[in-house]
Amino acid sequence: MTLAVRLLRALFAFSIILTSYLVQLGLGRVFGRRLGSGSSARELPGWLVARRARVDQENARRLLRVMLKLRGVFIKLGQVLSIMGGFLPRAYGKELEQLQDQVPPHPFSDLEAALRRSFGRSAGELFASIERAPLAAASLGQVHVARLHDGRKVAVKFLYPGIRGVIAVDLRVLRLALLVYKRFVPVGRIERVHESLVDLLRRETDYLHEAACMERMAQRFEGDAGVAFPEVIHELTTRDVLTMTFMEGTKITRLDALRSAGIEPSDVALRLVQAFYKMLFVDRFFHADPHPGNFLIAARSAEEGGGFRLVVLDFGAICEARDELIDGLLDILKGIFAQDDAAVVRGFRRMGFVAPGGNDALLERTVKTYFAKLLKIRDRTPAALMRARPEQLEELADPELERGELQELMRSFEYPEDWFYVERACVLLFWLAAQIDPHLDTMAAGFPYLMPLIAQREAEAGAQAGSESGPAPRRSPA
Repeated sequence: MTLAVRLLRALFAFSIILTSYLVQLGLGRVFGRRLGSGSSARELPGWLVARRARVDQENARRLLRVMLKLRGVFIKLGQVLSIMGGFLPRAYGKELEQLQDQVPPHPFSDLEAALRRSFGRSAGELFASIERAPLAAASLGQVHVARLHDGRKVAVKFLYPGIRGVIAVDLRVLRLALLVYKRFVPVGRIERVHESLVDLLRRETDYLHEAACMERMAQRFEGDAGVAFPEVIHELTTRDVLTMTFMEGTKITRLDALRSAGIEPSDVALRLVQAFYKMLFVDRFFHADPHPGNFLIAARSAEEGGGFRLVVLDFGAICEARDELIDGLLDILKGIFAQDDAAVVRGFRRMGFVAPGGNDALLERTVKTYFAKLLKIRDRTPAALMRARPEQLEELADPELERGELQELMRSFEYPEDWFYVERACVLLFWLAAQIDPHLDTMAAGFPYLMPLIAQREAEAGAQAGSESGPAPRRSPA
């Protein structure tokens, strides 16, 4: 499908969705009753509220259909949107969550050619058996279960034929959309979103790179019996085909099945979050696509010590985090713990969020107002914030911020390098943890990893300050 055709299909679907909401907005202005003389909020009649629910449902289904038709990058975009339940109408989450693990597969006959191209042999020659129906299908490839001639059970991951060309077209479409978005939201270096997506998809379509990341991450967790990884079968792995040992387990979101196996979902959520904190803050080598399909839970036998292990899958989206990015994030967390606004601003600056020449005073005032209100919210778990009503989240904004100041504030920010990966991973991970255990305090769960790092940064800052001020004067003996 050419760039023009894909662009027209995407624009046509999105224009219908946009038009339906513009009509809804117009009806609200005509029939809504203003709440107070100084408020722009309106109370809508029941029939208009019901109509909005129908519009949301119809548009969610329309968006799902067009993403399934366009496939490629659009399915990956839909997977991210499906977890943003607190930012999109509920209907979108319910419809788009089908993209997490119900993507229509390609016929196996399309994939057999990849085996011949990669190894010069047929599937029957390479494997003792291989299931023609896929175990899972995703946006860029699909997985089939096979058995080697030595009896080992393996998972074989195929990259879809021609997907690299499709991605190139989709990225051009998204680049055009981003240029339009930038006209309305003047955030500096927003083009880094596109640059990051290009880099991410380049890595996700190179299975030799994924195999190397799988082994590197497994080494980082060596000795941790609570986390497990597949092993690469190197002689059956190329850039287009990845063969690995088959990992048994229960999907991480099948909570009833976990309870039946004697595994508490709260323990699962805690292990998931702590494993992610280790990846992000300690190893600084993390899984940037932690959606439900990429984790299994496997019970450990009594001989293994009992309990369970977290099985991690899919290593195409593994990223290294820059030290400046993570150190800045630690500064922000320290500022939140200590209610230190200056530390939060310093963290934003270290991460690269503050544009050169930005309005520091306005930025600090906004941060102070935001966190003062955030700290008053009793339940700040991701699940609670996702359940919050829009008007509750709007209360976090600075009511004294004038329109001109808002524009100046936006110009004071720029999109830092590599933040795309960290932001995406955190949104996905904390949403997933909230589905498993809505009451988990993800900040407290990270204390074993965060507090030593924050203390270390404090000690280093103190030592640096001491060296800059010179040695302390000696005191005379009493």
